[in-house]
Amino acid sequence: MKRREFSKAGLAVSALGLTQAPAVWAQAKAGTDYLVLEKPAGTEAPPGKIEVVEFFWYACPHCNAFEPALESWVKQLPKDVAFRRAPVAFRNDFVPLQKLYYTLEALGKVEELHRKAFYAIHVDKQRLNTDDTVIAWAASQGLDKAKFTETYNSFNVATKVRKATQLQDAYKLAGVPAIGINGRYYTDGTLAQNMNRALTVTDQLIAEQRSKTKS
Repeated sequence: MKRREFSKAGLAVSALGLTQAPAVWAQAKAGTDYLVLEKPAGTEAPPGKIEVVEFFWYACPHCNAFEPALESWVKQLPKDVAFRRAPVAFRNDFVPLQKLYYTLEALGKVEELHRKAFYAIHVDKQRLNTDDTVIAWAASQGLDKAKFTETYNSFNVATKVRKATQLQDAYKLAGVPAIGINGRYYTDGTLAQNMNRALTVTDQLIAEQRSKTKS
C-alpha cells in the first residue's frame, strides 16, 4: 500500500500486491527496480551479516497477502543474512500496532501470534487501533494481561517504536510492504513490479553485498 493512500478514508488497491512471477526475472537495475540510499540507514545485524528488513503494518491488506510468501522466503535464507521486521507508523494511530509487534517480540510470542494478528484484523475484522483494543486482543490469545500491559508500556518497547519510525524515515519509505537491504537499498512492489519480484531483487542485492564483503 502506497504511503499516500493511508491518508485516505478507504484502502485503495495499489501495485504492491502479489502476482504470478515468471520463471526468470531480468537482472534488477538501480533506480528502476530498487533505490540506492543517498545516506546509508543504520543496521543492527552482527558483523559479517547482511541485514534485510521487512517494513509492514498489521492493518495493511498487502502486507497480509505478502506474509505467506515472505515466511517461505525467510526460511530459506542463508546463514549470513539477518532478517528482521519493522512495523511502520505513517500516522499516530499506527503506533498501537507497532507496540503490539514489539511486545510480542519481547515476550517471545512473534512466531505464535504474528499471523494471528493479521487474521484478527483482516478476517475477523477487529479494529486493533488503540491501546485498549490491542491489550484486550492479546489477553484473548491467552497472554497474561498484566505482563503484556507492563511490557507494552515499557521503555524498551517505546525505544524500539522510536527506532522503527526513524528507520522508515531513513529508508524514505514510499509504502508497505517494503524491503530494506543492508542499510543501502530499498525495494517494494511498485519498483519491482510486485512483491514476488521484490524478493528476487532482494536476493540479487544480497548476493551483491556478499561479493563486496568478500572482495
